[in-house]
Amino acid sequence: MSTLRFHAVKASLERTPIKIKEPNRRSSIFGTNVFNETAMRQYLTKDAFVSVLEAIEKGAKIDRVIADHISTGMKEWALSKGATHYTHWFQPLTGATAEKHDAFFETISGGVAIEKFDGGQLVQQEPDASSFPNGGIRNTFEARGYTAWDPTSPAFIYGTTLCIPTVFVAYTGEALDYKTPLLRALQAVDNAAVAVCKYFDKNVKKVNASLGWEQEYFLIDSALAASRPDISLTGRTLLGHSSAKGQQLDDHYFGTIPNRAMAYMRDLETECMLLGIPVKTRHNEVAPNQFELAPIYEEANLAVDHNSLLMDVMHKVAIRHNFKVLLHEKPFAGVNGSGKHNNWSLSTDTGVNLLSPGKTPMSNLQFLTFFINTIKAVRENEELLRAAIASASNDHRLGANEAPPAIISVFIGDQLTKVLEELETVTKGKLSPQEKTDLKLNVVGKIPEILLDNTDRNRTSPFAFTGNKFEFRAVGSTANCANPMTVLNTIVAKQLIDFKEEVDALIDKKSMKKDDAVFNVLREYIKQSKAILFEGNGYGDAWEKEAKKRGLSNNKTTPEALKVKISKASIALFEGLGVMNKVESEARYEIEMEEYILHVQIESRVLGDIARNHVVPTAVRYQNVLIENVKGLKEIYGTGFKKLAKEQLTLIEEISEHIEAINSAVTNMTAERKTANNLSTLENKASNYCDKVKPFFEVIRYHCDKLELLIDDELWPLTKYRELLFTK
Repeated sequence: MSTLRFHAVKASLERTPIKIKEPNRRSSIFGTNVFNETAMRQYLTKDAFVSVLEAIEKGAKIDRVIADHISTGMKEWALSKGATHYTHWFQPLTGATAEKHDAFFETISGGVAIEKFDGGQLVQQEPDASSFPNGGIRNTFEARGYTAWDPTSPAFIYGTTLCIPTVFVAYTGEALDYKTPLLRALQAVDNAAVAVCKYFDKNVKKVNASLGWEQEYFLIDSALAASRPDISLTGRTLLGHSSAKGQQLDDHYFGTIPNRAMAYMRDLETECMLLGIPVKTRHNEVAPNQFELAPIYEEANLAVDHNSLLMDVMHKVAIRHNFKVLLHEKPFAGVNGSGKHNNWSLSTDTGVNLLSPGKTPMSNLQFLTFFINTIKAVRENEELLRAAIASASNDHRLGANEAPPAIISVFIGDQLTKVLEELETVTKGKLSPQEKTDLKLNVVGKIPEILLDNTDRNRTSPFAFTGNKFEFRAVGSTANCANPMTVLNTIVAKQLIDFKEEVDALIDKKSMKKDDAVFNVLREYIKQSKAILFEGNGYGDAWEKEAKKRGLSNNKTTPEALKVKISKASIALFEGLGVMNKVESEARYEIEMEEYILHVQIESRVLGDIARNHVVPTAVRYQNVLIENVKGLKEIYGTGFKKLAKEQLTLIEEISEHIEAINSAVTNMTAERKTANNLSTLENKASNYCDKVKPFFEVIRYHCDKLELLIDDELWPLTKYRELLFTK
């Protein structure tokens, strides 16, 4: 065993779980480090408190004078918690979070210092924007960018820093972050949904999109992870033969949580409670050393912030427990990868979940309206929804018999399928009293009873209805939830706007009653959306053929999937609802294509380095050991040595063949990478990396993994899968 690998395994075996002192009641510390309503009531004036609430609930602007009052209260609260610095916490298009810390400390005349934090510092900052991805919005020499306070997401303290959630925009006004388009999309769906809700309840004034994410992840001993250059640099293993025992016994799934992992989870949950992240569920996932945590549902913007914050906190807490957290969608070959299911719904300020059946036919008609419109939105924009979850890392997971395929479809269950089929038979035009009664009582009225037996899920469906919400199952574990949530809320908003226009037109032009008009429009939507509904096995080859017949896209790679983002229809969609202008849409396309290229490029370089500088030299060293053995046998036995050295000679030849194949593949991969780098357009460069460079990964891996099985375990330089996945 190599020295580095030996010490890494030895260190991991010597780990003992850290004892975590937990509070008796989690609820007693929940939100302690959050400037929430309780803290605001204590530290803000009445006018300042009311102003913040109106900004949160109504989107009202905060007066600069009031902002000074708010900043004073926020500062005093933060200082009472031991904070020394503040930062505008934002989510640039790197996929990570960003922060620049400034001290409350400031000098005044006479050599005196004070703690200062005014309204201007709260509301806006000017971080250097030159090095963040901008997709051509900025010149590299133009550094100015602005962060602006988002009062709908409360400030929090992490460590000794007051973190203020903000948007991040260019000097010219374009969004340079994930939050800004999300906020715009949430406003769009709010406006559109409220207008439709008025058909059923005039008292509805606001509709919130809710999100409940499920975060999957791997925990690997930090010493073992550090011994693998591929994990350190790419977040996944680029080679490594499968362990004899993997997940085939299903003994890890929902099993007893290992002691070290449990200690980590408890510590993480305590940090989450303090930060107001309402984590509730924890369990073992399918693969060895794979786990999941999930929170209680929250308003979508806050949920997105909490997930981004959680991913930061997970890494920091892991250091205390000598773990490395792997959030990559496919860190290990041969075992399940990780996703981040996004559970989405819409709720009114009157306390109604619009995707949950009610107790009356009228409330159920409202449910069907939002249910069918969501399906229609997905049908019309399935390619755009696929693009929202596209990344180099998620490409490894989608369709790999562990996650949904790249074909977007909607699962609703047999019972709801029958309901839609009955609604499809509604007579066109005005309904007779008897038809309306039968429809409301026998079809719509019985939906709650039907859903009691409609709780099964199709794990191969990318977008499944699960009783009172839609579960977008294809989102990758590393993703910022803002991207898919921006797209989903935008397409639903547009669909609801179209729906209302069609219903109003029937009421005005055909003199139909509201219910008749709603049923007529929904009937047409059911017919138009049939192609997206699928209840079967999404992994089967038959579905690919069927999906093609239905006209559904099957964009298996990121370069294919992202093209729709700059289509005329997509740009018009986002521009029409004020979510993103053309410049912002094109910039995001460029950034995501560039990110794909760089990810594959880095992995290619790392793989080439490991193959040539770690694997091949080890293979040669072992081959020399075999050669010396053969020489010794020849000296002792003379011409009869060949019979005795048969296996050694075979091994020598096999090793030579694998070495030759590795060197040839690395050489050709490097040449293709250079060719790709010299191409002028992003599209051509990304396609070349996808189609010409990436295929060598499997070739190189195959031969390296074969050598792992042939070479003496004492010599093999890389920590093996059995050690990474089964050392507790």
